[in-house]
Amino acid sequence: MIKSFRHKGLARFFNEGEAGGIAPSLAARVGVRLRTLHAATRPEDLNIPGFDFHALKGKPKRYSVHLNGPFCVTFEWVDGAAWRVDLQNYH
Repeated sequence: MIKSFRHKGLARFFNEGEAGGIAPSLAARVGVRLRTLHAATRPEDLNIPGFDFHALKGKPKRYSVHLNGPFCVTFEWVDGAAWRVDLQNYH
């Protein structure tokens, strides 16, 4: 379950269906990843072909799923839920 967002555009897209804060070319993939993340009971539930799920280095522990090109959705997993979900450009 998603509990919080860092990226306001992702929050608006997830809660209201408004894609104004994210690139139109990413909207479909973002939707799939957010719905999957919301249904997850553990981070490893996102280890799906095409998602390129992996843990990131650093503290607090964050995870990443690939979108397109350098774009990824990242999040922290605390007490059975996703927190501080973000849209990041790695490069």
